[in-house]
Amino acid sequence: MTKILITGAGGYIGSCSAYLFLENGFEVVALDNFFRGYKQPLEVLQKKFGQDHLRFYQADLRDKDSLTKVFEQEKDIQAVIHYSALCLVDESMKKPLFYFQNNVSGGINLLEVMEKYQVANLVFSSTCAVYGESEYVPVDEQHKTFPTNPYGESKLMFEKIIDWQAQLKGINYAVLRYFNVCGASDDGLIGDSKKPSVLLVQNAVRGALGIDKFYLTCPEVDTEDKTPIRDYVNVMDLNMAHLKALNLLLKQRVCDVFNIGTGTGYSVLQVINMVQEITGKKFDIVKGEKRQGEYARIYANIDKAKNILGWQPAHSLKDSVESLIKWYQQHPNGWDY
Repeated sequence: MTKILITGAGGYIGSCSAYLFLENGFEVVALDNFFRGYKQPLEVLQKKFGQDHLRFYQADLRDKDSLTKVFEQEKDIQAVIHYSALCLVDESMKKPLFYFQNNVSGGINLLEVMEKYQVANLVFSSTCAVYGESEYVPVDEQHKTFPTNPYGESKLMFEKIIDWQAQLKGINYAVLRYFNVCGASDDGLIGDSKKPSVLLVQNAVRGALGIDKFYLTCPEVDTEDKTPIRDYVNVMDLNMAHLKALNLLLKQRVCDVFNIGTGTGYSVLQVINMVQEITGKKFDIVKGEKRQGEYARIYANIDKAKNILGWQPAHSLKDSVESLIKWYQQHPNGWDY
């Protein structure tokens, strides 16, 4: 059984990842500082799969000693799936140093401890925010990188650090640049618990179900309906890309970057209309405070992930909405702790 460490495992994507890897027979060591992640989903998964298959620890990547203790206790970790990061674009514009400290300095500590314990395989959760305003769509991995916010810059900085570590110390890595994430596990067991969520599809479903008011926070941009166009990838599809990337790393030398999206862009208003159509519920659209650091349009060219990882999305946007309906019906207020 392959033992992996998942950082940020109490968060939305990390907890869905833990579920997928456990379903596929991996032994998971989960780590989170629980600043924005939750213990409850890990307890749910531990109960479902057993402590032999899942153990979780509270540790902060910025504290190298606490991280070292996890590696010392959990021998024979073969790979790290690194999700742990601050990820709010608007917040990064207001607190840039907070983002660089967490996303870059914390990541450096992780690489140092991995080197100490001879863990040579890393799958890194990056973002399409490294590209900034797209010069062409769909965006491939050769597109220039020019982040327009500290969040994207922090991710790009750490990508470069990983690559230097690979060149000089021989680690294997796959960097996965996410486009917009949506959905929950297909059974509705694990989902997004951000309070409030900053993710459009989640917020639209919450608005349709009457859980929260829906606030339109995007700026007016130069698109057909004046709302940003984004690529919305299902969270379980996203995590399947990590699994396929890890399997490749375990077999051969890899140092590469992959876009993970669907290849299709939807405007904010198109998503809102789709959610209303699927749920059969109209909801008021309240104009909220405009987010900073946004850009007009971006969606992915995913040919490289298809060709090298053998990955492609299996869920439609409709599937993602339906899984979120299941999730929010069971957990309208997300996790409790």
